[in-house]
Amino acid sequence: MRGSIPSNLLLFFSIILGIFHCDLSHAGTQYKRTIENYSMPDVVLVNQNGAKVRFKELMQSNKPIIVDFIFGTCTTICPVLSAGFVNLQNKIGSDSKKVHLVSISIDPENDTPMVMNEYLKRYKAKPGWDFLTGSRKDIDTVMKAFNAYIPNKMSHYPLTLMRPSGDNKWIRIFGLMSSLEFISEYQKMANK
Repeated sequence: MRGSIPSNLLLFFSIILGIFHCDLSHAGTQYKRTIENYSMPDVVLVNQNGAKVRFKELMQSNKPIIVDFIFGTCTTICPVLSAGFVNLQNKIGSDSKKVHLVSISIDPENDTPMVMNEYLKRYKAKPGWDFLTGSRKDIDTVMKAFNAYIPNKMSHYPLTLMRPSGDNKWIRIFGLMSSLEFISEYQKMANK
């Protein structure tokens, strides 16, 4: 089609703009960091490949875990959070499987495995990043377990949760981080 921009080029520019905006508007640590305890619910979710996943077991991994809440058609916060995951995977390179990135859909009615798989492909996700969905009831249960419940996807906010390997404490980061801040938070957590 004449005059149209290829979708992968559009995605590239939106990620770059999101990171650039995030770096400028949130320079100097504008996010809030707390340490929390969470009890993981025993629900079954579905990943981007259509496989069933016991959420509680997944969260008991001996790898460090980073969790965020996104949805596939988001054009505001989610691309920035996902760009952080991409940048982290690129930064740690071949060690990307040593940390488990988990994005949980807040729009399970629309985020099917096919939609989630396409989302991860758009971001060129490497192994070690899973996108999970499930029934509305189970997704709400997971959001409530992380004190992240929202009544609808349009009222979502930037939240990243990190759990070091072999620890039950979670680092709760409320707000957008620049790529450098995100990588720094990961390194602090990974070196615990």
